[in-house]
Amino acid sequence: MADMHYLVDMSDAGSRIDAYLGAQSGMPSRSACARLLEAGSVDVNGETCASKKYAVSAGDRISVELPEVDESTEIVPQAIPLDIRYEDNYLIVLSKQRGLVCHPAHGHDSGTLANALVYHCGIDHLGTVQGEDRPGIVHRLDRDTSGLMLAAKDDDTQRELQNLIRTRTLDRRYIALCHGYISLDSGTINTGIARSTRDRVKMAVSDDPFARQAITTFQVLERFEAQRGDDGYTLVECHLYTGRTHQIRVHMRHINHPLVGDPLYGKRNAGRADLGLDRQFLHSWSVRFTHPVTGETIACTDELPWDLAAALDELRDRSMGRTEAGERIIPQLNMYV
Repeated sequence: MADMHYLVDMSDAGSRIDAYLGAQSGMPSRSACARLLEAGSVDVNGETCASKKYAVSAGDRISVELPEVDESTEIVPQAIPLDIRYEDNYLIVLSKQRGLVCHPAHGHDSGTLANALVYHCGIDHLGTVQGEDRPGIVHRLDRDTSGLMLAAKDDDTQRELQNLIRTRTLDRRYIALCHGYISLDSGTINTGIARSTRDRVKMAVSDDPFARQAITTFQVLERFEAQRGDDGYTLVECHLYTGRTHQIRVHMRHINHPLVGDPLYGKRNAGRADLGLDRQFLHSWSVRFTHPVTGETIACTDELPWDLAAALDELRDRSMGRTEAGERIIPQLNMYV
């Protein structure tokens, strides 16, 4: 992703935001800017702006996430297995396996979830609000984060599902194993997140005026005693209220409890303390939302994949006990009870 930042001058005050962005250096056409707004890729003063009719004011700080995609890339259908948990004429809830990139980008021009969706649905039966290179994609998971995701079969459904994310009414919950002992049973992390100024691959907590607001709540499920070579572990459920790049990984690092196995934000020289994992212990285990067409409540859960369950099983004899939330949630993960 490329990040673009603009500070609105007095001479542009009152302009529609799609027109303002379309006239800026480095930005695509006005219609493409309107699609970026619909996709939730534009922030004004740290808050997502979805309306192309928004009138900018002098001093507004506007941030735009521009996808870095080769426009010549054709989304060809590929028979990649999809683990579908719910499907109807409008949307799909699926469980993404680790290692699967969501859509084409530099270095990943095929073999993505988008290619699999095109094979499963056909290119004409997927929403394209996020762009022609991201058919069906409503929100993303990192390549090595596993678990539940949503895909949309038409533009209207895609817009409505993204609106659920913007209004924080799409309930998304993740299971994460963190280094260290988190003493509080629950907490809220509310910060700005922006691309790191030291390493452009990373995101970082930031108080930069162009940083995007990110809110994560967590509740502790189980704690594990420290032994030689580690400082113990805490199993948590994280609830996303916003969907910033690497949000949970950045936030848990920020409170000095990085995710086990995280190659980007984890503990340096963790060695055996990473429990043999070569990817972050992060799994999207639960989604719940109101269907934008039928109005019914859609709720899906997803057990831990084998590698995360095996890592957690190593800690069984070191448990310091489960919290009330842990007693309720852990049995649903289909691991040791």
